Amino acid sequence: MRDLRHVSSQVSAQPVTDHNNMTAASENTAVDVGETAEMDGEAKLQMLKGAAFLTTVASAGMIAGFGSTLALAKKKSPNWFNKGVMATAAVPESGASLALRALGWGSLYACCGVGLLSFTVWKVLNVHSFSEFRLKMRSLFPSIPKSSPSAAGSEPLDWDSLFKSK
Repeated sequence: MRDLRHVSSQVSAQPVTDHNNMTAASENTAVDVGETAEMDGEAKLQMLKGAAFLTTVASAGMIAGFGSTLALAKKKSPNWFNKGVMATAAVPESGASLALRALGWGSLYACCGVGLLSFTVWKVLNVHSFSEFRLKMRSLFPSIPKSSPSAAGSEPLDWDSLFKSK
């Protein structure tokens, strides 16, 4: 009958002195793998939270900007604004519906164009994940050297002196 301790040491590629008593190195490896998986999960969750926050802030900014522009247009010339909102006999489609239709088609073209461009670059570079894409870009383009703080400027920037009129 074969010795199980010999087989288990070959499979794990780490020395095992006793079947019931593993070495400290093999125990630490199991803990390190668990911690790495936990850190990856936390990093993904943090990234998703950041993406959700940035999407919310960007959406709120776009809605606020569009709303304030619309309010300003209505305040400046309410008659022209109302003519653009309602359809008339001379113009069968209102300006607002025409603008919304143009916005819809423009958004569709922009999203499809960026998607097609991204897909083409992805396939031309023959990458399968974002980490491979990052490594491929790092190999294609030169790295930007980091400048030391002393080379960028020896003294801190004083905003008051920068914007002071002479």
